[in-house]
Amino acid sequence: MKKFCLHHALFIWMLAIPFTFPTLTLADSRYIDLTHPFDQSTIYWPTSRPFQLDEVHKGKTESGFWYEANNFSAAEHGGTHIDAPAHFAKGRWRVDEIPLSRLIAPGVLLDVSHKAEGHPDYLISVQDFLEWEKIHGTIPEGAIVLVRTGWEKFWPDKRKYLGSDKPGDTAHLHFPGFGADAARFLSQKRKVAAVGLDTASLDFGQSTTFPAHQIFGEANVSGLENLHRLAELPYKGFRIIALPMKIGGGSGAPLRIVAEIE
Repeated sequence: MKKFCLHHALFIWMLAIPFTFPTLTLADSRYIDLTHPFDQSTIYWPTSRPFQLDEVHKGKTESGFWYEANNFSAAEHGGTHIDAPAHFAKGRWRVDEIPLSRLIAPGVLLDVSHKAEGHPDYLISVQDFLEWEKIHGTIPEGAIVLVRTGWEKFWPDKRKYLGSDKPGDTAHLHFPGFGADAARFLSQKRKVAAVGLDTASLDFGQSTTFPAHQIFGEANVSGLENLHRLAELPYKGFRIIALPMKIGGGSGAPLRIVAEIE
């Protein structure tokens, strides 16, 4: 009886204590938008349909309230976007099938801009990542790996960024990309969730067989292309949130990608 009364009294006392939910704050985090805006200057693959925005209405209606609306059209692959694994690998994930755990994950950054400077056909290699690991530790499984080549400085100049500004011209493209050895290392040895870089393609501009796309795609590793502001990221200690438009059955999609730095 005494035990019951003690518990009862404790319960009544707890009810009398004011309860408040903990306050959630983002003050300890910093966010960097890694996305280029989509507009008339957005760079697309030379054979792709460019971004187009058509105004439906902009102004006051007959009823007196303000109203804006547009129609837009574009290819899947252009601007800051995602390459779903199915883009170059039969039977692999399409855009709407990629698990969120592969799109929201810890990030690491490799900076090869000093090596790619003046070398538009630079191939990102296994050695680049091994050198990174000597300093920062092993790339964790499930990470999103980003590579800064420095090519963002040419955006939105198509000739400098792609190597050619002629529509349909894929023979004169020059920009850095992943070597096949690096693609195998990241997808098979380190089992990363996704990879990204600040150029127009996972493969370097002069590639005609796109081995990096094929290797990453076969391993269900998505590619994040035409990234922005990578120079503002640390080498590790951040999280990537990469959410594409969820196009059903899509091989790629426009992407809004953000880095969260604690």
